[in-house]
This record gives sequence, C-alpha cells and structure tokens, in this order.
Amino acid sequence: MAGTDRTREPLIGGPRVVLVEPQLGENIGAVARAMLNCGLNRMSLVKPRQGWPNQKAVTMASGATEVLDNARVFETTEEAVAGITTLYATTARPREITVRVITPRQAGAEMRAAHERGDKVGLLFGPERSGLTNDHIVLADTVISVPLNPAYSSLNLAQAVLVVAYEWFTAGDDTPVETLEMSGTRLAEKHDVMELFERLERELDAGGFFRAPNLKKTVVRNLRAMLQRGRMTEQEVRTFHGMISALTRSWQDTQNAKRARGEIED
Repeated sequence: MAGTDRTREPLIGGPRVVLVEPQLGENIGAVARAMLNCGLNRMSLVKPRQGWPNQKAVTMASGATEVLDNARVFETTEEAVAGITTLYATTARPREITVRVITPRQAGAEMRAAHERGDKVGLLFGPERSGLTNDHIVLADTVISVPLNPAYSSLNLAQAVLVVAYEWFTAGDDTPVETLEMSGTRLAEKHDVMELFERLERELDAGGFFRAPNLKKTVVRNLRAMLQRGRMTEQEVRTFHGMISALTRSWQDTQNAKRARGEIED
C-alpha cells in the first residue's frame, strides 16, 4: 500500500533491531522498510553474508534509507547487544532450555514500559534459514513467539520484524479503533431521518408492500433498524429521497404541478 508522506513528522526511536547473520541484502532492505513503518530506525547487523553497505538492501528498502544509513555492523552477537539492557529474542520453535516465552502483543506492552523507564531495549532476529541458536537465545531476557497456524508458522525475516514492530507501535498508539470519514458532508439529523422513514413507509404501503397488516409494525421496526445501522449522512438522505421519487415517479407529479403553475417551461 502506498502511504509515504514526507511532509509529516516521522515517529522514530524505540527498540534496536539486531539481525544476526542476515543472508541477503534484499531481506535487510525489507526489514528496514518494516521498521520505519512502525517508527523504528535503529538497526544492528551481525556479519551480513553479502557484506555492507549493500545496494540491494537500498533498493528493497523503498525509501527507508535512513535506517540503512545508520545501521551498525558487528562481528559477534555479543558485541551487537552489549549496550542493551532489555533484550528479546524471536523464535518459531521450542527449545531445550527453560525460557520465558511471550506473544508479540505482550512484548509490545512490555517494551513500551521498559522504554519509558529508560531501558535500552533490543530485538534479536536470527538468520533467514536457521533462526537463532540456543547460544543466541540465552543472551536474551525473554523469547517472543508468534502464535500462527501450527502446521505452517514460518515467517520470512521482514515479516517477523513487522509483526513484532507493529505490536510495539500499536502499544503506544491512540488511533481510534473506528472513525467515520464524512467526505464533505455530515451526519443527518434525526428529524430528517425520521421524515425519510415515514415517506418510505407511506410509499411502501401505497405499493402493497405490507401484505400482512398484523406484521406491519414489526416489519417497519426492522426496516428502520436496518437503515439506522448505516448512519446516513445529509447527502445520503437526499439521495434516498431521490431514489423514492424515481421509483414512484413522484418527481413527474412535481414537475407537472410546476408546469401547471407556470414555474417551468418544457
């Protein structure tokens, strides 16, 4: 989805993303893009296999070059995480060691709290093919595991970063869960909606819609409830009136009456 707007203030900071021995430059670029989507801009690389800097990473980053420009490169994972105080490791498979395992959602909330305390938070991701080793896992305080289809839970590197980074972002985001974009109009006032209901019901009655008089009240109530769920705007109410006029040809009656009064000419 296209959504880049360089005129707006970026949201950056947060945990450092540490990629252990990433195999392809394209994957590093895709990670950079996923990171910047979620406001993360600090990347560390441990022995990238194709070397660094890497033009394929720049191409794949689709403009998230600030992440790549500031990336730090290390020879060992221990060096890469040395300055971190709270480290999370990501894995998709069970280990033969005792570790605390949490979901990305829980991790997002915890990372926010740790970051606000002033902790230096890090996220550790392993090589694309093999993932992190147990030696990497024991460097971390907590393991993050993404709950997915148990028969197919494999994620590529950028997907894994995006899932965890998204939970970090949303844990501090106050976007309303639902909004109504009005597009130049506003919600119709109730008296206008009631007038529409009454007109619709009159025309339905005239057309023989209510064939069972004893059920009319229930049908009318259901029709109103159905239309109310749409939360019609002023423009939509006017459009609905126009639809009724076209279906009942009442617009012709109006035009004929105006002609008879000499208000319009053919």
